[in-house]
Amino acid sequence: MRILALRVLNGPNFWSIRRQNLIQMRLDLEDLADRPTNEIAGFRDRLETLMPGLWEHQCSRNCYGGFLQRVEEGTWMGHVIEHVAIEMQSLAGMPVDFGRTRETSTPGVYNVVFEYQEAEAGRYAAKAAVYLCQSLINGDSYQRDLELDIQDLREIREDVRLGPSTQSLVDEAGLRGIPHIRLNGDSLVQLGYGVYQKRVEATTTEHTNIIATDIACNKRVTKEMLGDMGIPVPRGFVVRRLDDLAGVIEDVGGYPVVVKPLNANHGKGITVNVNDLKTAEAAYDAAKEHSDSVLLEKYVVGDDYRLLVINNKLQAVAKRVPARVIGNGRATIQELIEEVNKDPRRGYGHENVLTQILVDDMTRRLLENQGFTLDTVLELGQACPLKSTANLSTGGSAVDCTDIIHPYNIFIAERAARIVGLDVAGIDLICPDITVPVSENGGAIVEVNASPGLRMHLAPSEGIPRNVAEPIIDMLFPPGAQTRIPIIGITGTNGKTTTTRLTAHILKGVGKQVGFTTTDGVYIQNHQIAKGDMTGPYSAQLVLRDPTVEVAILETARGGILRAGLGFTECDIGVVLNITSDHLGLGDIDTLDDMARVKAVLVEAVHEKGYAVLNADDRLVAEMARNVKATVAYFSMDPSNPVVQHHIASGGTAAVYEEGYISILKRGWKLRIEKVTNIPLTLSGKASFMIQNALAATLATFLHGVSIDDIRVALGTFTSSVAQTPGRLNLFEVGSFQVLVDYAHNAAGYEAILTTLERWDCREKIGVIGGPGDRRDQDLRELGILGARMFDRAIVKEDDDRRGRESGEVAQIIKGGWEAEHGGDLQILLAETSAIETALSQAQSGDLVVIFPAEVRRTIDIIARFQEQLNPQKPNYMGSTYGAGPDGFSNGRSSDRTPGFDQEKPPADGITSESFATEPVEIGNGAVNGSHAAESVPGSPQETEMSEIG
Repeated sequence: MRILALRVLNGPNFWSIRRQNLIQMRLDLEDLADRPTNEIAGFRDRLETLMPGLWEHQCSRNCYGGFLQRVEEGTWMGHVIEHVAIEMQSLAGMPVDFGRTRETSTPGVYNVVFEYQEAEAGRYAAKAAVYLCQSLINGDSYQRDLELDIQDLREIREDVRLGPSTQSLVDEAGLRGIPHIRLNGDSLVQLGYGVYQKRVEATTTEHTNIIATDIACNKRVTKEMLGDMGIPVPRGFVVRRLDDLAGVIEDVGGYPVVVKPLNANHGKGITVNVNDLKTAEAAYDAAKEHSDSVLLEKYVVGDDYRLLVINNKLQAVAKRVPARVIGNGRATIQELIEEVNKDPRRGYGHENVLTQILVDDMTRRLLENQGFTLDTVLELGQACPLKSTANLSTGGSAVDCTDIIHPYNIFIAERAARIVGLDVAGIDLICPDITVPVSENGGAIVEVNASPGLRMHLAPSEGIPRNVAEPIIDMLFPPGAQTRIPIIGITGTNGKTTTTRLTAHILKGVGKQVGFTTTDGVYIQNHQIAKGDMTGPYSAQLVLRDPTVEVAILETARGGILRAGLGFTECDIGVVLNITSDHLGLGDIDTLDDMARVKAVLVEAVHEKGYAVLNADDRLVAEMARNVKATVAYFSMDPSNPVVQHHIASGGTAAVYEEGYISILKRGWKLRIEKVTNIPLTLSGKASFMIQNALAATLATFLHGVSIDDIRVALGTFTSSVAQTPGRLNLFEVGSFQVLVDYAHNAAGYEAILTTLERWDCREKIGVIGGPGDRRDQDLRELGILGARMFDRAIVKEDDDRRGRESGEVAQIIKGGWEAEHGGDLQILLAETSAIETALSQAQSGDLVVIFPAEVRRTIDIIARFQEQLNPQKPNYMGSTYGAGPDGFSNGRSSDRTPGFDQEKPPADGITSESFATEPVEIGNGAVNGSHAAESVPGSPQETEMSEIG
């Protein structure tokens, strides 16, 4: 077997809208393609013996043992690997239960899809599952390897997962519908989107005062501030040199003492209950490992309590007990530790309520101070502390005491938090009895901690768990606070970029701070912050992470959905423009129905109170209404479309092109927005595919709440210019001829331009044509056929990136289509720059040169050079459009007659001319090796951040 590709999906995706964290492995079964499991002798028994938990996998039988029945009767190895990867993660403390396996159109090649909790662990499980199954097929033992795999997965989990405090905040936010974005590999997380976002890192929040944090980190300053304000604190001094240690011990009143780093946290380097100078010196050295200065304090006798104060109110109290063992008169300390670690409540890292006790330098030092070693046998009932601090992460335990704390102790804890100034504070209080005021029993506050851990309160060893994440989220997002910015997602085969830009233009016109993504970059307001094809999940999150953005308009391409899922959990409005044959045969999407399923992911991710905006003229798009939970609205070039008529009769809303107007139909009323001859984008109504784009943008913004007057103004000021829609029907005056640039690169795009050119009045039409190398041969041949119908003569060029084709291969296929249609003169110049320059050099007065470029900006630069040569008295191309004034910028609304058009020919229906051009390269990972080392998959978002090809 061979892994061809691994993808990490994070968000609504092709396989599931609800299960958003999935691994998709493209697996070639090779010699197992025709060999089901029932033909592999002993495989079922070896599999069940190795992983008895598979008995709980019900599979399609919906009963325990169902999956193993399938193995017994015969199923394909891809299906087995799916279940093994799921079970392996569950054994490592990451329970998951969703999976799907489907054969692709390539015989023997399967898409194996399964859920994950942590992406790195999911990748590892995919590879390990393949290796495990191959070993069982070969009859080899895998027991020891499985144990190593599970431990590796646990370590990966602890390395990459959010800490328990951060995870609890993410979980609590999720219950309230607040989305989150992880901002780094640690615990820095954004809650909410855009202008409404709040950031947290563990329990450090946006409200955490940096001065307060500095105070809390300096234990001497904390003690002085609290002591000056009448809060009971232990007497203590800073020790800067070992020679001063004995004198400072005398100054605090003698033994016992506590030795701790001056500015460390989480119990690092602390030694308590020190009763002699030798131990004190060792403790000093241990503290110096974590801080330049050491704080020595009088030891306060009593139990160790953590008081959690959030937003100046006490929320939870836990008594912390350091890790220890109790002797039985027979076992050594090492054996007692091993026995304690068998407690099912103890786990690796943070996987369970308690953490396993590990022997470290602190443990050995404490044992030495007590005169013990790991081989010492303790007497019956004899207690042996193993840690000097009570942190849960070092094996300590916690007992909830929230309901028994004395009111006076609540008072001083809340007051201490205010004095230091922390929004979330962990107050360490030592006293003999928490039910008695510390003023009466000699207790004291020994520390105030910034960013305190929540685990001991969320899951105490004993007592009531406290949802302490709730008050933190309440503080960040008070009742009624907004957490999400509106998201409008736009997909389809053609027209996405123009519709995205027009929608953003309309919303910017009403004063919104807009972030939007397109095939040429990411924009915040009018500023491009990232260049390249940015229509996938990474670019979406760039916009959603921006704290200035009030509305997100996200062009959403097929490739991004397939490669990584949507970049958001849900959206407010989803727009699907059309479904055509572009990109078929790529990414296991072989039919138009397959493509429609991909595009439908966007509208199925619209929440129940949102809107799915669908093209009623496209059957595959209109049928998406069956599976959406949002309110459906349609747009159509035909007001009599039966889908629209039925929808309006049922009280729905639609946008239609009727009697020369873009109009909204709503509950029996017709609301006319604007005459298309007054909409520059449509070339006075001649570019019908642009009318469709305008319909979609108009309907989406109307549903969003933009007024008709504001939409009308925006439609009249949006042009097909380089400045507003680069590479989308841009028209230039170059000397005495015209040049039209459009990003059309599929049959539907060519047909749309063909319809437009049928009404173009010019001497001769010259084309510069080409197509992406990863398209099917029949698709490229169709481009040649359409080119022959469109142009009097043409030059065929190839993209810089041939996408796996040999040089000249694409051009020859297109040439075949051209010749089959008996086209005119055809020249092949493979370099796009040479082809464009040649066409412009050959053009004569009255000609129209149409360029379908792969590199839009480069093409526009070439045209600019020709403008400077042939139009020396005029500025260059910037802002040029058919309705441009002498300065090359649009004058706003078009004139009654558009240059180059035969006004006698009526407009015809068409479809948009642009599309997402490229497809991700799937990187094969080869066979799985025995080590299963976790690795980054080529093409992951981390490695392709600024190039979301798809």
